[in-house]
Amino acid sequence: MSRWSRFRLDGLRRRLPANLSWPSNLTWPALPALPALPGGLRPWITLGSIGFVMAALLNHGRQLVQLRLDGQGWLWLLLGVGLSLFSLVMNGVAWGVVLRWLGLRPDWAAVVELHVATNLRKFLPGGIWHLASRVQRLRSEDTPLDTPASTSTALVAVLLDPLLAAVAALALVPSGGLQSGLGLVCLLPLALLLPRWLDPLLERLERRRARDLGLEEELKQEPSAMPSTGLRGYPWPPLLAELAFVLLRFAGFCCCVRAFDLPLGPDAPVWLAGFALAWTAGLVVPGAPGGLGVFEAVLLLRMGVALPEASLLAVALSYRLIVTLTDLLAAGLVSLDARLARKRPAGIPSSGTPSQ
Repeated sequence: MSRWSRFRLDGLRRRLPANLSWPSNLTWPALPALPALPGGLRPWITLGSIGFVMAALLNHGRQLVQLRLDGQGWLWLLLGVGLSLFSLVMNGVAWGVVLRWLGLRPDWAAVVELHVATNLRKFLPGGIWHLASRVQRLRSEDTPLDTPASTSTALVAVLLDPLLAAVAALALVPSGGLQSGLGLVCLLPLALLLPRWLDPLLERLERRRARDLGLEEELKQEPSAMPSTGLRGYPWPPLLAELAFVLLRFAGFCCCVRAFDLPLGPDAPVWLAGFALAWTAGLVVPGAPGGLGVFEAVLLLRMGVALPEASLLAVALSYRLIVTLTDLLAAGLVSLDARLARKRPAGIPSSGTPSQ
């Protein structure tokens, strides 16, 4: 500090009162609370996402009309339906791996059937009815387990499935590079699966979901029969199974990309990063059921800078059509199989035995 600056500072100190103190009753004026959004946050996110997609449709409607699919393009879309259907089965298998990791003994065929049959209910208003159906079935006498699960165990089982799927999808985002640090940020959720973080996170999500499903009293009354996830270490088996599911979803998306002749080969990691981010946003953002509008909006925002927006919009819409058609087809096949099982002679088993 210079001599002049020190002199000015000493003079300022001498002019200040010696007993200077802040008043004890000093309070800052309270800021007015923001008014709550009518209907909550979910419908506004839905309207914003769908509005963004509709604006893109209006801006590029003429280019979309000019797009034509040849025979090879239709074959790519048909292959996308097959891969998406296979991904639903893989999702059911991944849920079975989650149940097995929790120490339960699932009937694999029945678990996959339950997961596929209830998947269509995610489109119902509220977005929780597929989870409610699975919790109820795991706790019932007709459970796909060797014995009915407790309320706590059933809640954790249905909560771990989307949580692990979201973490697995985010772990694929760095395949597109650092992306101004986004690739590194998307790896951080992997740390949430460490037992010291996973246990309190599951407890909080469990209480919240029990309140949503009206199971709060039952959860309080039953003893904690759920084995601590910390005793089982890091959930590598279910995480890898969910990763396989997300990659199969991406394979179906790639079929839509090839159907409209967009470049894929060397740019596949970039496509994977954009798809994984958009798919995770559609899964976790509280918007429309099934991520309708959220997935398309994030994909357009992320990939629309380097690609023709009209073609990218056609890919997003065709993928939405394929996965919705796949959900309907899978639910119909499960319903048909259930009807055939009721007509099957009693001596012929309809499903496998619980795993050991």
